[in-house]
Amino acid sequence: MQTTFGLVNLWEQGDAVTRLVVVLLLMMSLASWTVIAVKAIGVLRVKRLASRAESFWHSTDLAQGLVNLGPTRDNPFRSLAEEGRDATAHHSNTRAQLHDTLDISDWVTRCLRNAVDDNVARLQSGLAVLASVGSTAPFVGLFGTVWGIYHALMGISASGQASIDKVSGPIGEALIMTALGLAVAIPAVLGYNALVRGNKSVVGKLNRFAHDLHAYFVTGARVKMAGGGLGAPSPSPSLSPSASA
Repeated sequence: MQTTFGLVNLWEQGDAVTRLVVVLLLMMSLASWTVIAVKAIGVLRVKRLASRAESFWHSTDLAQGLVNLGPTRDNPFRSLAEEGRDATAHHSNTRAQLHDTLDISDWVTRCLRNAVDDNVARLQSGLAVLASVGSTAPFVGLFGTVWGIYHALMGISASGQASIDKVSGPIGEALIMTALGLAVAIPAVLGYNALVRGNKSVVGKLNRFAHDLHAYFVTGARVKMAGGGLGAPSPSPSLSPSASA
């Protein structure tokens, strides 16, 4: 009589603990792949939006520049520009609160930095799931293997047959749990590293854009920018931040 071994047989012959480990690993795999897919799409989308940041500086005025940056939803570059515009307008028109005594440069810097930090937090959301799956899935699989070996040995002991063919099958089957744990952990680790690198590139673009926005809203000129549009060193009154606001 031929005996079959495999994950299906492990599920059919396993107890509640074995099945719980399999379900847990499958849930961890589903969660990690979902995070990888969603965050990868998000990073690619933000990188495409970054290409619009340069067109912002070639706009005729701030309102047109905001339009060139694209829609407001899930657009960190437009949120930075709007935050800088609102911060400048608030500082120019209000003196009733304690933070209004700050220099305009310090106030705009603070507002832009907070906006950058908020966008970075959104970019990094979900990475903790990948880190947790990558670090714990192998141990969950190892626990399943240990429990499966124990379960197999108890079954062999109860049957009274300890020949090599009776031992190797169930124990080898239990080792599938370790392989399953590694299969869950490896994509999570690779996805985590790839997303961290992608986020680092996006954060660098956000910081550079925020730096240029600070220079524009404070002085009316983009740093180290020659030519017309919003980056002009000596903009006309219609292009100044206060007039655009």
